[in-house]
Amino acid sequence: MAAPLDTLIVGAGPAGRTAAGYLARFRRKVLVADTGASRARWIPISRNLPGFARGLHGETLLERLREQVEAYGVEVLPRGVDALAKDEAHGFRARIGGDALTASTVILATGVVETVPPIPGAVEAITRSLMRVCPICDGFEAQGKKVAVLGSGDHAAGEAMFLRTWAADVSLVLTRDAALGGDRREALRRLDVKVFHTALESVSLADDDVTAVCTEGGHPNHFDLIYSAFGVTAQTDLARQLGARLDETGRLYVGDYQETSVDGLYAAGDVVRGLNQISVAEGEAAIAATAIHNRLPRNPA
Repeated sequence: MAAPLDTLIVGAGPAGRTAAGYLARFRRKVLVADTGASRARWIPISRNLPGFARGLHGETLLERLREQVEAYGVEVLPRGVDALAKDEAHGFRARIGGDALTASTVILATGVVETVPPIPGAVEAITRSLMRVCPICDGFEAQGKKVAVLGSGDHAAGEAMFLRTWAADVSLVLTRDAALGGDRREALRRLDVKVFHTALESVSLADDDVTAVCTEGGHPNHFDLIYSAFGVTAQTDLARQLGARLDETGRLYVGDYQETSVDGLYAAGDVVRGLNQISVAEGEAAIAATAIHNRLPRNPA
């Protein structure tokens, strides 16, 4: 078994790589386990990240973060963590493929998995901005466009109302068997959000527009862009193995310094709260990394 780490970081999206950079600069022994599945890779261009007025591609952001942590000698394993348990002597014991290692602390930056509707070409449409998943990130760019929100209930209705901040023409496109509460319907009516139902197989994605056939009348509806609002699943399997507390949304509960209910286990990024913002993930990673450095034994030069 390798010598104990100060920190094992699980996940190498913006949160994981930011935490790795901080801890490396604190002269801590760190290893990052990366499955390569960061949702940031899907971002065609983000204009919502402070400091990048012309926007930034998600892959470019990850590459810059990778270069930064590699400059400090951080090892990144291109594999996920298969099992994680408490270890009385060292803090935590992890299994990564056929290897075992120990770490005094762990940061979970495992993120979420998007629930992508079963529409041919959906993932490709996300990477070229025809289908979108984050109105906080890019709702500003929806101004002047005909927008649809595709979903199956109140969550999608909430996103449709949120998008009225920017777009005057917003439709809520519900799956055929979806239902809404009366209060939601009235709120949508007040904001002039059109509501209709469709079968997912009727939704088609072209090069520059979206078509959905209304099941009530059978006529096609065309949109400039569509938001997928089927939600996400937080990647909390490792935290569950340790008995960590989850909040009511299924995300990891953390305290003021990103500590979970398990001593020595920290979390940052989308796995923690539903805002799903790169700037938030990076800020939480900085908080977690600094808290870990301060709790570990001093490492004077």
